[in-house]
Amino acid sequence: MWSSHLVPVLATAALLLVACDALQPCVGPQGPSGRNWFHGPPGPMGKPGQKGNPGPPGLPASQDPALQNYLKELKRRIIRIERALALNGKISIAGDKLFASAETTAEFDDIVKICKAAHGNIASPTRKDENDAIMNLVKQQNTHAYLGITEGYVPGEFWLLNGNPLNFTNWYPGEPGGKGTEKCVEMYSDGTWNDKACNYYRLIVCEF
Repeated sequence: MWSSHLVPVLATAALLLVACDALQPCVGPQGPSGRNWFHGPPGPMGKPGQKGNPGPPGLPASQDPALQNYLKELKRRIIRIERALALNGKISIAGDKLFASAETTAEFDDIVKICKAAHGNIASPTRKDENDAIMNLVKQQNTHAYLGITEGYVPGEFWLLNGNPLNFTNWYPGEPGGKGTEKCVEMYSDGTWNDKACNYYRLIVCEF
């Protein structure tokens, strides 16, 4: 036999269960948050996936219209810059050579170093148009400039600084006349050459 006091309690519990089931979900009030813990160590790295199929081949540079348009625009801008610098007398161009002057002077060995530091070489004309381009820079400064030409072991025999023979010369009448005592070559403001000792200060002219 159920106790007379227990029957109402059981009845009330049964009623609550039925009501909770009918009104799913039956959720009580939220308890306090649990305590945060440190993350565990990372798991081992998985195996690499399979290599995908190669993509379609790209166009050769000569057939890529976007690249060709970019190169044309780049070339156009470079030409404009060269023309502007040439107009201001900062550079002089002959063929594929560009000559520039630092508008300062130095001894021969220092000029060689300065031009190399700028990723160029001391100006060394091998044709008349190159000689004229250098002359334009020298004439503007109304001075003389060393050239990349030096005397070899035989007195009076001159070579380009890179070791190549001279196929073009523009000596001033009567020059060279140092005969072993003047190892370097300078250009006058009229474009003619003179052999000279290497320890004078002359205009810095580099070629690129």
